[in-house]
Amino acid sequence: MNNLKFEDLPKAMETVLEKLSSVEKELKNIKENFQPKEQEELMTRQEVADYLKINITTLWNWTKKGKLNSYGIGYRVYYKRSEIENTLIKINKI
Repeated sequence: MNNLKFEDLPKAMETVLEKLSSVEKELKNIKENFQPKEQEELMTRQEVADYLKINITTLWNWTKKGKLNSYGIGYRVYYKRSEIENTLIKINKI
């Protein structure tokens, strides 16, 4: 379609409209099925200790023993709220 003649214009427009319609349908499908990923809430050591009503030392011991996972970002340590809640659920089932 690089060298279009006047006679080819109706056929070219028809092709463009078909492709545009296809793109619109695909965008509509994406919008209907799109579920944004929830952002993970990170908690500091102090927030976790307060949340669990434990001492920072206990939190450190639990982390060292592998009961809780910690994540280092820069020189700071964070915990994922969802992982803490899942750990509590596991403990309560025991």
